Amino acid sequence: MKSWTLAIVVALLALAAFYTPQVSAQDGLNAITVTTNEDGSQEYSVTLQILIIMTALSFIPAAVIMMTSFTRIIIVLAILRQAIGLQSSPSNQILIGITLFLTFFIMTPVLTTINEDAVQPYIAEEITPVEAVERARDPIKAFMLSQTRLTDLETFIDISGYEGIDGPEDVPMTILIPSFITSELKTAFQIGFMLFIPFLIIDLVVASVLMAMGMMMLSPMIVSLPFKLMLFVLVDGWSMVMRTLAGSYGL
Repeated sequence: MKSWTLAIVVALLALAAFYTPQVSAQDGLNAITVTTNEDGSQEYSVTLQILIIMTALSFIPAAVIMMTSFTRIIIVLAILRQAIGLQSSPSNQILIGITLFLTFFIMTPVLTTINEDAVQPYIAEEITPVEAVERARDPIKAFMLSQTRLTDLETFIDISGYEGIDGPEDVPMTILIPSFITSELKTAFQIGFMLFIPFLIIDLVVASVLMAMGMMMLSPMIVSLPFKLMLFVLVDGWSMVMRTLAGSYGL
């Protein structure tokens, strides 16, 4: 997938999250016009399309972080680094880079669907911008619904007082996005807890041995760090973590 096509895909994702079908143009501006077709659909001038796309680009960071697997992955990797006892290695830049590429790997089926159903028809001028946004919204909405707990959906539906929802498919994006984020945080902490246990046991064993030997002044963290690194390398820890993260999304 070319870089400019990927940029359009992400822009459509961001626009889909905040899209509302009610759009009007100012009568005195000929460059910004909205034309209503006979079938009721609307077409926007090129100037207005560029304005909408440029506005959507400003939401790309929020869309990548909050509407994809980015949140879960970065939290798990941060907890893993803390569990091992490394303060700055891998660095934040490396963790974010790993998270981004792993996010693109996990989101490839969704991005491919958006590219085939929304981006390419829009580039070929087969569909209107509004139809492209609606088509881009459906795959990402289906992805978020598959990873969102029903209890989290019910919580935000109750908070908002929204009515008229017969099923998860009827949930608006304004409710689905915070529900999805809440579920991602919960899942990330559950995975992080499971990763933390083996390293915590090593710390407890080393601290007990040092106390039994009367070495009170020696920090258990310094002694346990080589053992935790050795354990992580011997069990092929990075591969296991990546496999676990990808497997948590059904891959």
